[in-house]
Amino acid sequence: MRNEDLDPQRSRPEFARAMIEDLRWLGIDWSEGPDCGGAYGSYSQSERREHYLEAWHRLCAGGFIYPCTCSRKDLALSASAPNESDDEPVYPGSCRERKDIADFTEPAGVNWRFRVPDDQMVEFTDLNLGQQRYVAGIGQDKDFGDFLVWRRDDVPAYQLAVVVDDAAMGITEIVRGADLLKSTARQLLLLRALRYKAPDYFHCVLVRDSSGAKLAKRHDALSIRHLREGGVSAKEVLKMAGWP
Repeated sequence: MRNEDLDPQRSRPEFARAMIEDLRWLGIDWSEGPDCGGAYGSYSQSERREHYLEAWHRLCAGGFIYPCTCSRKDLALSASAPNESDDEPVYPGSCRERKDIADFTEPAGVNWRFRVPDDQMVEFTDLNLGQQRYVAGIGQDKDFGDFLVWRRDDVPAYQLAVVVDDAAMGITEIVRGADLLKSTARQLLLLRALRYKAPDYFHCVLVRDSSGAKLAKRHDALSIRHLREGGVSAKEVLKMAGWP
């Protein structure tokens, strides 16, 4: 159980407590986590800065990232997992040729982007959805471009944090929603740059409401807490989710 609480605008102690309480009520158990400890703690990302900073230094030394001072509307989303409606737009490469990387000893103050290999096909086999292919590079015809790994307000971005944590915690299989397939392609590039072994990936088809919209925690769509308060039992919730 990992508490991904990097975003200061969305992460509060009461939310973390409610998350653990609701999952326990649902019958989901874990052997390691922020409430019980374990060999790979801390299990809250807000307490793991030194791991992300060490990766930032390695990426800087390898020439994989560069500082970016462009004003982007997507910056507020970069610490959270992107989804199908707010995926990071393809970056045009405006700051790619900056020569002042050596002037930085800390990441704070500017945004930092990973320099993707131009026109490179990133391929992986998903254990559920099969072969996946994405083209990285500069230009609107590409699937994704240079992506954020650190925000100017000194918050590590989602893509970097989860890659570092998965490697440090010995994660061998990742199960998540199909809206993160493109994020997997980005993360594979980070894994290669940091010389981490890639885990296996299983992307699930998304659960949607009656209108076809994805059920999302950021919209409180059918949250476990909402269902609990409405008198729905844990068994009924699991049945709704298609749990065997």
